[in-house]
Amino acid sequence: MAQSPRGVNHVVLNVRNMDVSHRFWTEVIGFHCVAQLEAAPGRRGRMHFYSGVDEKGDVTHHDLALAEVASADGNGSDETWSLAGKRVGLNHVAISYPDRETWLKQIRFLREQGVPFLRRINHGMTHSVYIEDPDHHGIEVLYELPRDVWEHDIQAAQAYAERLPTDGPESLVDTTDNPVFTGR
Repeated sequence: MAQSPRGVNHVVLNVRNMDVSHRFWTEVIGFHCVAQLEAAPGRRGRMHFYSGVDEKGDVTHHDLALAEVASADGNGSDETWSLAGKRVGLNHVAISYPDRETWLKQIRFLREQGVPFLRRINHGMTHSVYIEDPDHHGIEVLYELPRDVWEHDIQAAQAYAERLPTDGPESLVDTTDNPVFTGR
């Protein structure tokens, strides 16, 4: 019988340009680069490894890795990311911020950096903004709502989606008047 994992340990994304992607993931999203591997001809392109912080504020060995593809075009797509994906592969990576206040600061920072909000949704268990990186990987920037909001009816919490504006000052507004999913 399969054993239940604790969760996803890390994600590796193929990228076209390591320097451009490195700047995005560090300067825009806020990850820390903790290790780098140079290209190994015939085996792999450059790789960088990134960490957020855990509950105690310590960095991890890595949460995200970027692998530079060898070909110039990267076999990627220039299509803007969409939650309704059009190709097989990764749909999006969810980046969690530790609390509402930090998340609000981050989404204001994203807006100041000119990062377009592709979707803005209050889910039943998170409040989320969807963006994309330079290679059109979807990214969900979120904070989790308190466990007692969603734990008694995960199905209803997953099904809940309040669409919010993606442009203008209203795209930065967040309410704390959340529905509670009781399963009753």
